[in-house]
Amino acid sequence: MAVTSRDLPYERRQVVSLPSVNIKSLAYLVVGVLALLATYVLLSSAIAWGRVAFDDLRYGRPRTFHLSGYVGHGEMADQPTRLIAMNLNRQIVILEIPGSDPTQIRSLPGPYLFGAGEDLTPATMQLADFNADNAPDLIVQVKNEAMVYINRDGNFTLITPEEREQISQQGLQIDQ
Repeated sequence: MAVTSRDLPYERRQVVSLPSVNIKSLAYLVVGVLALLATYVLLSSAIAWGRVAFDDLRYGRPRTFHLSGYVGHGEMADQPTRLIAMNLNRQIVILEIPGSDPTQIRSLPGPYLFGAGEDLTPATMQLADFNADNAPDLIVQVKNEAMVYINRDGNFTLITPEEREQISQQGLQIDQ
């Protein structure tokens, strides 16, 4: 006797179908995501270039900032002291040119900057009396950091931790 397919038990299996994916809509989605990514990269590059160009107009190359003020270092009545901060190959250098005698230029050490593109970081300055001795002190700002140079004995010197503590106890605020 021969066995035929009719004689074998047969279970009916249900076929599960996946939702159909339209290849065109998937291609549009991929192209849209790539277009957004390309737009982001182009806009980021344009904004970074714009910032560098703006800093070139504002500070020049090398990055230079200057300030004039009467700080009590031998100025004449009509010639204030000139202070110049420069970023020379990632080294901040501050030059003090007394108004009464430009041959007596003093150089103040500043920080060394680490990282890519730091040779284009500007340093800014301001004069303020931090230790309440009626002599303006120099504040040099680089990025989000501030260095305080106290005006004493005809020179600017970096603030010491003891002076920082004393100034903080007097209620004055140093943003460093």
